[in-house]
Amino acid sequence: VITARTRAIMPVHLYGQTVEMEPLLELAAKHNLVVIEDAAQAIGSEYHGRRAGALGDYGCFSFFPSKNLGGAGDGGLVTTNDAQRAKRLRALRMHGETQRYHHRYVGGNFRLDALQAAVLGVKLKHLDTWTAARQRNAARYREMLREAGVTGERPEEGEVVLPVELPERRHIYNQFVIRAPWRDELATHLRERGMGHAIYYPVPLNRQECFAHLGQNEPGDFPVAERAAEEVLALPIFPELTEAQQRAVADALVEFVRDRRPA
Repeated sequence: VITARTRAIMPVHLYGQTVEMEPLLELAAKHNLVVIEDAAQAIGSEYHGRRAGALGDYGCFSFFPSKNLGGAGDGGLVTTNDAQRAKRLRALRMHGETQRYHHRYVGGNFRLDALQAAVLGVKLKHLDTWTAARQRNAARYREMLREAGVTGERPEEGEVVLPVELPERRHIYNQFVIRAPWRDELATHLRERGMGHAIYYPVPLNRQECFAHLGQNEPGDFPVAERAAEEVLALPIFPELTEAQQRAVADALVEFVRDRRPA
């Protein structure tokens, strides 16, 4: 899909684990393209010992309150290891100013509020502790489900599929996302029992109205994305989640799966 008009590749580090970056970096170098990492869900995640946001030319982070490092409102951060790019970014966030009242670019007001910076400065000190708690909760889910015979290895038998930690990664578990062919029924089952859950994301990009003009919005145009959108379900994973709360979620999930298995 790379053409003469292509300028950048934008990998998305989804749910807290990095994309397989080496092939993308090689492809970008071959075609002289910029790599812009969407690391909004991946602060602190690693790929072969390197942090998300330091792998490509730019890294973009979100400080939305639900993120692993969240502020008290909207905010974000862009990283780069190139001095000229950093200089331009600083100008773009300040109405394109390069000096007072002199605008080299058309920019905007994208400065982080001082209050948000103060909140984030305090919370940043706890990020590694919170990440470790999320990782502990992920391991505990796997243990609880494995004890009940839900291994995540038999999707063809109506089994749930559990998240996978790839080799040479540091997964920071912004979300703990399972997959199930009967996702909507499972979501109803959890909701009826007061169990928190969320669907990230129910509609793939090619099926969004804003991209209809691209002509790739028919069922089957992007089968992998479409199937994922129909199957994904996030379970609670926040650092303060107690073992008893996790056990309740796991028991509700196991109850549903057992009812779905062939007699």
